[in-house]
Amino acid sequence: MSEAGENHRPENRAPRDRGEVIGTGLLWLAKWALCIIAIAAGAWVLGFLVAQLWVVILPVALATVVATVLWPPVRWLTARGLPPAAAASFAVIGFLGVLSGIIALIVPSVADQAPELADKASTGINQVREWFQGPPFRIRDEQLNSAVDAIVSRLQSSSEQIATGIFNGVTTAASVLVTTSLVLVLTFFFIKDGAHFLPWMRTICGERSGRHVEEVLHRVWTVLGGFIRVQALVSLIDAVLIGVGLVLLGVPLALVLAVITFIGGFIPIVGAFVAGALAVLVALVGNGFFTALAVLGIIIAVQQLEGNVLQPVLQSRSMRLHAAIVLLAVVAGGSLYGIVGAFLAVPVAGMATVVLRYIGEQIDAATAGQPEPESETGPAE
Repeated sequence: MSEAGENHRPENRAPRDRGEVIGTGLLWLAKWALCIIAIAAGAWVLGFLVAQLWVVILPVALATVVATVLWPPVRWLTARGLPPAAAASFAVIGFLGVLSGIIALIVPSVADQAPELADKASTGINQVREWFQGPPFRIRDEQLNSAVDAIVSRLQSSSEQIATGIFNGVTTAASVLVTTSLVLVLTFFFIKDGAHFLPWMRTICGERSGRHVEEVLHRVWTVLGGFIRVQALVSLIDAVLIGVGLVLLGVPLALVLAVITFIGGFIPIVGAFVAGALAVLVALVGNGFFTALAVLGIIIAVQQLEGNVLQPVLQSRSMRLHAAIVLLAVVAGGSLYGIVGAFLAVPVAGMATVVLRYIGEQIDAATAGQPEPESETGPAE
């Protein structure tokens, strides 16, 4: 081999200067730091826009969730020759009927059992008072009275704020009615014309980027629909099992607590904890300590069934999110946008995960020098 060839070998290269290596590393770090700052600034601007446009974004998000639930029956009806508008109308009317039936089922039960529950609540408060006065707390009666007086004086001093809150509650109720109507209208249009949305998006974005947008949106829709339907099934099983246990134990408002358990199931981890704690509290006030302990045992058994059997079997292919990510998403969504934010947190985290996974697939394809992977799910219907 020639001498010139030997000089080109890597082991014969002159060692790089230490300052040059450090400078290259600092430049690389500075570049990525600027990129992270730019991404953080963009995320802040996006969050600001979401907060400003929340009155528009919230109905769209809720309508999308409802549309994923109603899309299978609409698709079944249209496949049998029913026009899309008629199929969407039947689905929305059916959804309204189910929702109205649930409300009609809950309200009389609450109205009938509320006075009895209020009387037992007073008895329960006195029992708690006696517990605090006994061992190991041994709080004197004067201390309890001073605490109660402080709470009463606080409520009296805040009477103006409470009155203002009542008026705000009326305004909120009107806003909820408007939002609900808008959600229903948007749901109708989503399930009626949803099949034409992805091809339209591909036309708007162009052929090169449109196929990526179409694939990502199709995967997001599939994941969101799978999560909502599976979560509804899991929540229904939990509500039925816990509701049957509450009825057998004679717990007041058993039907209401079962419905709350079903609704709370759509807020993973936190919702189940809150619904379970409420059921135990009602059992404690209405039936005593041992019944509350039995209710706690039933809830723990059902949660173990959900966590070890239902969730792994039914949701293994829907979200694939770690429990820590789910918990952080629920906490963040609840702190930013309340109950609605906690409800939407996990679907949003799942959709973001779908986008990140697709980006990772494209990066892997580009770095490996292989063609981009084809769609796993095929074209959207």
